[in-house]
Amino acid sequence: MSRVRAFRKQVPAGAARYPAWEAAGLRWLADASAAGGADVVEVLEVGPSHLDLRRLDPSPATSGHARALGRGLARTHAAGAPAYGSGPPGWVGHGWLGPTSEPLPLVLGSWTSWGPFLAEARILPLVREGRDRGVLDVGEVAALERLASVAASGALDTGDPPARLHGDLWSGNVVWTASGAVLVDPAAHGGHREADLAMLALFGCPHLDDVVAGYEEVGPLADGWRERVGLHQVHPLLLHAVLFGGSYASRAVAAARATT
Repeated sequence: MSRVRAFRKQVPAGAARYPAWEAAGLRWLADASAAGGADVVEVLEVGPSHLDLRRLDPSPATSGHARALGRGLARTHAAGAPAYGSGPPGWVGHGWLGPTSEPLPLVLGSWTSWGPFLAEARILPLVREGRDRGVLDVGEVAALERLASVAASGALDTGDPPARLHGDLWSGNVVWTASGAVLVDPAAHGGHREADLAMLALFGCPHLDDVVAGYEEVGPLADGWRERVGLHQVHPLLLHAVLFGGSYASRAVAAARATT
């Protein structure tokens, strides 16, 4: 019998719960994979400072695989979550998002509607962090707090139920193989399904139009979803601003102002 080829992901000593967090998310997403959801990398072993995953062999992306990814992602989202902000089953406490060298807390909890969740768990914690680190000036903080206030009112809600999100679905977390796309490195939680698609668009995903077309074959998106892409990108742009500086803060603020 051939031995499974493994990839070991090491984490710093100060991030001891990170491997268990990531593994919990992968297993939750894998539950949806079994019912036709997007493929995720297999967890082989979890330790306090490492995570062993089945090794993947990258291959060029194809339009057919992209369309299949879209269909699978729609089914993963439709598998649902107990609430906005809920973590994987059995997970206690907050999660993390960002590089293992400096993961930032990902606030988890239970919100019945998306707008208050977006404001309280995603925008405002990073606004405070960005202000404290000197990344955001007074005017930028005010613009982002204004967006949080509008979101908290429910004015931006679309009525979508909580989706089972990958949670960090930028293009680098999609590994294209000869048999199709495989998702890695999640920050899985209950959220708005448009958030994963907006993350794919943020840094460019191969054959993104095919991904969206495949998605809509299974789960048509609510009217106006394209106009909301920037709204869903505010949180990841803020995260990047806090971690890396540069133009990410101004991009997050521009997206916030375009919404409000």
